Amino acid sequence: MIARFIDHGLPSAGLYVSPAAWLLSTQLNYMLPGLTCSTGLPLVLIAGLLLALVSALSGALSWRAWSARGRPELFGQVENRPHGFLALIGSATSALFTTAILLHATANLFLTGCER
Repeated sequence: MIARFIDHGLPSAGLYVSPAAWLLSTQLNYMLPGLTCSTGLPLVLIAGLLLALVSALSGALSWRAWSARGRPELFGQVENRPHGFLALIGSATSALFTTAILLHATANLFLTGCER
């Protein structure tokens, strides 16, 4: 099953997973600075980079489905157009949210969480 997703993509992966990763990243950006200050570990940066990777991988699955849209044996001839559009929107959404997650994560390079 996972091999099928890697080979053929999943059109809606970027549309659903990327905003969820951004939501989790935003929540962790509020929760982790106190723990980061007490331990000295860059937890916000690590969490942000991991969630950006998850978001980018979901975009890669959507892009994979976009590139497979010309093969009607995958989705069927009638369903090909909606899946292709959904895959394109998922790829663009993933790029947007991956950029936002990375911008939030890089703030930890300048702010340690101990600026109170």
